[in-house]
Amino acid sequence: MLDVVFGQATDPGKVRQNNEDAMGAFVPSSRQQARSHGYLFAVADGVGGLDLGEVASAIAVSEVTEGFARAQEGTMLVSLLPRLIQYANAAVHDATLTLERRGKKLASTVVLCALRNDQAVVSHVGDSRCYLIRNGSATAITKDHTWVNEQRKLKLISAQEMAESESRHVLIRSLGPELFVSADTVTFTLQAGDVLVLCSDGLHGALGDDEIAEIVSQEKDIDLVANELVARAVEVDGEDNTTAQVIRVRGVERVGMYRGRMYRLPS
Repeated sequence: MLDVVFGQATDPGKVRQNNEDAMGAFVPSSRQQARSHGYLFAVADGVGGLDLGEVASAIAVSEVTEGFARAQEGTMLVSLLPRLIQYANAAVHDATLTLERRGKKLASTVVLCALRNDQAVVSHVGDSRCYLIRNGSATAITKDHTWVNEQRKLKLISAQEMAESESRHVLIRSLGPELFVSADTVTFTLQAGDVLVLCSDGLHGALGDDEIAEIVSQEKDIDLVANELVARAVEVDGEDNTTAQVIRVRGVERVGMYRGRMYRLPS
């Protein structure tokens, strides 16, 4: 069966007193639940400059993890994750309708990663990222929903201009501001030895892909790896809250489908 271990860490950084990042996970309690539901990991980053960012991110993580736990057995992850993000969006949006928060503006990013058998599904809104580290090389699975990234895709600015722009953190998509939000979702096949990293922009804004890959590829306790990754990002920059979940895949279960029924493939 799928065998994973994970560690996580967060730090408010050198500038801010409060931490507007949030993280959570659903870990199956049995082999049966590992096959019927799988694992879910989530990182959210309350949008700075708005009200109650820590509330928005906490609502988002709570909504997606609880929704994942309630999902029917065998639900297709590729359709479940964007649905959970939409539920989270509605919950963050509706939080502004309560009497004590009326007139407040709440928003958050979110990135989700679900694992089951030998499959991974990643869904996100905003600029929190998921990386796949395989054979010592890091690949960003997500594409930031930022103004500068859109300008770069249209070839209106260079990669250097994008990296140096004062608008590089301006989001064009996030949870909360609108009644509906569109999540980007990708799927891929896992391999034993893969490492996945979910993180807020406080981490990927400070560390390059090569340094992320180097740190998480160490044969250390996974909690130590997560803490080292966050500590290094805070050391390099530290102007923002920094959060990371590091998921190490130790083994996968290969499966196939026949007439709608799942069966295990030989190793």
